[in-house]
Amino acid sequence: MRAGSDYLAALTDGRAVYLDGARVDDVRTHPAFAPVAHRVAELFDLAAAPGSGMTCQDPATGEVTNRVFVAPRSRADLAALREAILTWAHHNHGWVGRGPDHVGAFVSAFAAHPEAFDTDEHSFGANVVAYHRRLQREHRYVAYAIIPPQFSRAVTAHAWDDEPVQAAVVAQRPDGIVVRGAQMLATGGAVADELFVSCIKPLSPEDRDFALAFALPLATPGLRLHCRRPYAPAASSGYDYPLSTRYDETDALVVFDDVLVPWERVFVCRDVAGLQRQFFATGAHQLGNWQAQLRLTVKLQFIAGLARKVAQVNEIDRFPGVIEKLGELASIASLVESAVIAAEQTAEPDAAGLWRPGPRALYGAMGLQAELYPRAIGILRELAGGGVLQVPASVADLRDPAVRADLDRYVRSPKVDAEQRVKLFKLVWDVVGSEFGGRHQQYEMFYAGAPFVARNYAFRNYGFDAPLATVDAFLDSYDTAN
Repeated sequence: MRAGSDYLAALTDGRAVYLDGARVDDVRTHPAFAPVAHRVAELFDLAAAPGSGMTCQDPATGEVTNRVFVAPRSRADLAALREAILTWAHHNHGWVGRGPDHVGAFVSAFAAHPEAFDTDEHSFGANVVAYHRRLQREHRYVAYAIIPPQFSRAVTAHAWDDEPVQAAVVAQRPDGIVVRGAQMLATGGAVADELFVSCIKPLSPEDRDFALAFALPLATPGLRLHCRRPYAPAASSGYDYPLSTRYDETDALVVFDDVLVPWERVFVCRDVAGLQRQFFATGAHQLGNWQAQLRLTVKLQFIAGLARKVAQVNEIDRFPGVIEKLGELASIASLVESAVIAAEQTAEPDAAGLWRPGPRALYGAMGLQAELYPRAIGILRELAGGGVLQVPASVADLRDPAVRADLDRYVRSPKVDAEQRVKLFKLVWDVVGSEFGGRHQQYEMFYAGAPFVARNYAFRNYGFDAPLATVDAFLDSYDTAN
């Protein structure tokens, strides 16, 4: 099993990560990336610890590995995978959205269906299987960039410009393909070991050059990451911004400057239909999104607990209106939790023996994610009220004896002293009002793309035939004579 120190050591590979007009020398020590890198290192240490329950033997290889990288082959495997995913999610309270288990779930499903990557032109199934086995042996953290840049939504990539804006195959050589262009959003990419690149957005037949999938180390020549503004460096302290200083995953635009991708690392090449097969014919979309909804469950539980704590501290938890709000928040958290449990209980094996979570419940939760998460945040914001504004500027105020005397007298609750009250409301602000909190609301709302995309998944996977037939049968049971 990989130790956290092994993971951190591997980050010193010369990767080209850019921030504020400069190349980052070492992501392990840079204030923008070090906090989340060390949180990921903790995940590897947690999995490797004796008694973690996160190790198992993959029956396909006979090797002992991290369970999050193993395709479930039975209902018991799926339950064990859930527990492993939850172990990591609880460690970060759901605030790390793209940990190693996310893309790991996709790759496990890919490898369970190598036939989806074989065509008359190329046979890439063996590449996918070999990559998955490497992932299991080396416990790699793979991030992904599978969305085109927002150049234009009126037309697809082939009509954008003479030179590729979206990542495209510009040449095929004996040693591999040459990729030029860009892709987004590589969440966690700056601190990942490797990057999986593809396109989940539907493409037209004219977009053949943009229909690709591959995986590369972050240090590959010609591969550059341009990161958004990080939140950790601007935070005054861990007391003032407890989430920003721990869990800020840096999103990045990935640029490919004529990057050579060796053939053994190519999964899809100029195959528009192959893009859809890799995600949907393999079960990868179901398994990967089940992991994501499990993580969201833990995050909503954290938010519910935080709201309950605020109500307790402010002594408003006996008011009927407050109980109603807490009940609504409990309903939101329970609905998502129930959906992931239902997806597991309705799971079935596919033709290859991969147990796929039930799509009806899974995509039902995803279809409401863009509404449920903002509503949960809105309830927390409403219960906190002005409490998140009437706090001292920073922890420095609590360390100054003169200021502390005023705070101890006036910024407290009957059963909570000033330091603990300020600590609580600083945490609430980091959820509802900081840049970190704003980024997370945007992330959860657009996790599956625009909300209509997630609802299309729900529509296609609900199974309208049976209820439609029921309605038709009922209509046929009476007429004007009745």
